[in-house]
Amino acid sequence: MTPQGPTTEHRQLVTVDDLTPTELETVLELAAERKALSLPERDEPLAGQTMAMLFEKPSTRTRVSFETGMTQLGGHAIFLGPDDIHLGHGEPIRDTARALSRYADVIIARVFDHADVVELGEYATVPVINALTDAAHPCQTLADLLTIRELGDVDRVAWVGDGNNVCQSFVIGAAMADLDVTVATPPGYEIDDAVRKRAAGFDGAPAETNDPEAAVADADLVYTDVWVSMGQESERETRLQEFEGFQLTHELVGDRPVMHCLPAHRGEEITDDLLESEQAVVWEQAENRLHAQNGLLEWLVRA
Repeated sequence: MTPQGPTTEHRQLVTVDDLTPTELETVLELAAERKALSLPERDEPLAGQTMAMLFEKPSTRTRVSFETGMTQLGGHAIFLGPDDIHLGHGEPIRDTARALSRYADVIIARVFDHADVVELGEYATVPVINALTDAAHPCQTLADLLTIRELGDVDRVAWVGDGNNVCQSFVIGAAMADLDVTVATPPGYEIDDAVRKRAAGFDGAPAETNDPEAAVADADLVYTDVWVSMGQESERETRLQEFEGFQLTHELVGDRPVMHCLPAHRGEEITDDLLESEQAVVWEQAENRLHAQNGLLEWLVRA
């Protein structure tokens, strides 16, 4: 039998714009509906199905939300950490994708290199979900957009901090959802040009500035993330210096709601008192990882 080559027959979420704006809206609607269900009302659309979870990077929220969600949907999750599987080391990624597709009904991957998830998606014959790479975090964007829907009256968002993977997914997802975004980063930490172009293909590229106060001035909500992500520890001292003035404080934010994808480095990108205030919707945002991913998984089953 000839080995299976790349395929595009199945749906996947490697980047948030693997969905159309209409499909994104459908996933968010499913997420909201499933969140509203009480325990006795829940059905199990993934009964008898298995999710393989490939994790090169650790995460509290991603692992627990996906495993819990799969249980709520009636399915089963198998966690494979860095000691259980070595993507591209000892076995080509394409072979891992082919083998797992014979066992599991969906694959999620939280890895360092975005190209690894792309290759998984090309060779798997089941849906592949990006649970974070160095270039994108689409599942976080789904949770962010669900949180913004629940807040209501949010049309303009300011991102203050690093133009990192979370930011890059968010600006594309926000453009798909008709939200205006202004991104404030220090020079050299802007979003990629390719991301600008992809966002521009929907509602328009985000406005960009190196001035946090200018970004926040007309915003309905302010969003930030860590300045030093996993794998960037050697850059820590340089980054802390270059991000001076970009910390979210009560003085900068005013009375606007604040989002953070967590975990937070309190006292760096955001003050402790702001994170603990009623303005911070970070715990709702964290909970919505569960519901948004449930909506996505249910949609993928139907797609």
